[in-house]
Amino acid sequence: MHGRMIRLRIGHVQAAASCQQDVLRIQRPRLSPKAMCKRMRPAMKKTRRRLDYSHVILASGFTVLFFSSGTRMAFGLVLKPMSEDLDLSRSALTSAFTIFMVVSALTMPIVGRLIDTYSIRVIIAIGTVVGAAAIALMGQINAAWQLYVLYGLVFAVGHAASSVAPVSVLMSRWFPERRGLAASAAISGNGIGQLVIIVLMASFLDSLGWRTSYAILGAVNAVVVLPVALTVIRSHPPISPTTAVIASDEPMAPDTSLPLREALKSREFMLLVALYAACGAQDFFIATHIVAFAQDQGISQFLAGNILAFMGLLGLTGVLISGAMSDKMGAARPTVLCFLLRIGLFAYIPIFQDTASITVFALLYGFTFTMTAPLTVVFVSNIFGTSKLGTISGLINMVHQVAGGLGAALGAVIFDWRGSYDTAFVIMLVLAVMGTVAVIALRERPLEYRLAPEGSV
Repeated sequence: MHGRMIRLRIGHVQAAASCQQDVLRIQRPRLSPKAMCKRMRPAMKKTRRRLDYSHVILASGFTVLFFSSGTRMAFGLVLKPMSEDLDLSRSALTSAFTIFMVVSALTMPIVGRLIDTYSIRVIIAIGTVVGAAAIALMGQINAAWQLYVLYGLVFAVGHAASSVAPVSVLMSRWFPERRGLAASAAISGNGIGQLVIIVLMASFLDSLGWRTSYAILGAVNAVVVLPVALTVIRSHPPISPTTAVIASDEPMAPDTSLPLREALKSREFMLLVALYAACGAQDFFIATHIVAFAQDQGISQFLAGNILAFMGLLGLTGVLISGAMSDKMGAARPTVLCFLLRIGLFAYIPIFQDTASITVFALLYGFTFTMTAPLTVVFVSNIFGTSKLGTISGLINMVHQVAGGLGAALGAVIFDWRGSYDTAFVIMLVLAVMGTVAVIALRERPLEYRLAPEGSV
């Protein structure tokens, strides 16, 4: 009896399975491999486009910074012909660049706040239009006040809206798991743009003149960068099931609800301000005075200029290594490496100032030159979250640039007073030590989880 019941159950199961197979055959007819591939091809192409568009965003960020940096650095190239044509002293012309640095720095926190509220695409597009118009009109100036307004004010605002700050935030949104490396790759456009645009502009400067060169440069910015900003850049990646699964499976930087006022009063923000102030003062001091320092020690103008160019090339290597390290081990370790290298360099250069020593110093410093640039968004995301990323990173970028202007001015004052840069090098050594201490004391963990409510045990 028991055996008969087992056989009946097996028969029922087999009949049910056979029926289910028949239903499946009716609902899903068999397809040849070729037909299946043809049917799946549209979905595969759509998925591939979605996955690859992040690389398009990366290329667009690189393009924006390529032209932004090259356009900004063209001022030094046309300084002498502008001075002769306008009959203005170099100090009067350089004042326009000082105004540019101050206005651009003060605009960065405003741009950061706008990025947190509105579309990055719109902000970059507006900045491109403003900056391109100011550069194109540079060829029409005939007085110092016009230079101060166009370059010092208008171009500064446009540059702040289409520079490292918005591009870094854009990269952090599209590459949440690799924001350091992505920001580094985009920021490498700074060095490459500076090299390419300056070389091309220098080759045509004698035949075209500085006025026509600026008009062409402004037009190229409008023709190339503006379409990229309007048609290619997307402020946020699309939300898809795949993205949701990845976000749920792997930890990401928190979206903190910490009020902005509390974040700005925190110990971590003050330490970030200290280390980026030290970094900015060192960077602009070296960028402004390294060629003059080399020439003071008997190095030819040709070799000194090439040293500066190769500093930029080594900076590309440093920024990519820094970004890759930050994705694997956080932003603090590459920052410590940067400051430790600078401690050794600034302790070395006051003692050894022959041609070989200056060359080694400059090239190794060039390696560290932009190491901390992509780390701003990594620090801010890891500590404060991403909801106020634009505002906080904009404030830190402002501090970096203001300190840079002070560092460049300090070097000039010390040289006029002492007749050498040795005292300035010692001050930069102290700043490197200060930066190292600040980053070691920094806790690169979400701030909101370490703040306990009042009265809690």
